[in-house]
Amino acid sequence: MTTVDNPTPPQTLDHIVGAHLIYTYANGWRYELYVKDSTTIDYRIHSGMVGGRWVRDQPVHLVRLGDERFKMSWDEPTGTTVSVSIDLSARELHGVIFFPRWVAEHPERTICFQNDHLDQIRGYRDAGPTYPAHVIDEFAKITLLERPGPRREDVIACGPADLPPDYADRTN
Repeated sequence: MTTVDNPTPPQTLDHIVGAHLIYTYANGWRYELYVKDSTTIDYRIHSGMVGGRWVRDQPVHLVRLGDERFKMSWDEPTGTTVSVSIDLSARELHGVIFFPRWVAEHPERTICFQNDHLDQIRGYRDAGPTYPAHVIDEFAKITLLERPGPRREDVIACGPADLPPDYADRTN
C-alpha cells in the first residue's frame, strides 16, 4: 500500500516481465507487445496509421502500479513518445501516443523494421516538423495474453507481413 511516507508500491514485475500481449484499441488499431525484461520491449503494429512497423529492444520505463497493473513509457528514435497503462487482470490497456508532426504527415516512412533503419529514422526526426504532435489517446482490450518468459528472441522475430494471415486474430 502506498502512503505519503511510502509513495512507491513494491516493484515486483513478475506478472509483466515475459508477457506477450496482442491488443486492439477502440479505434480498431491492433498492436502486439512483448515485455522482454524490466527495461526492454519488442513490438509489432498490425494495423493503424503505422501498421506494418516493428521494433526490437526498445528501452522502456516500467513500473508496477498495483496487483496486476503496470505503466510503461518510452521515447522512440522517431520522436514518438508512448505511455501505456496495462491491467492484466481486467485485460485492459490505455495508451497515449504522441506522434511528432512528421510521422502524422508521412507515417509510411516508419513502416519498417526500425532497428535496420535507425540513421534514416533519426534523419527524418531531426528534419521535422515535430509540432504540433498528433495525439492518440485510446483504451484497448487485451485479446491475447501469453507468458513465454523473459529475454526470448523468438517471440517477435519478424514483421507483421511475414506472419500467417490470422496471427493477430488469435484470442485466449
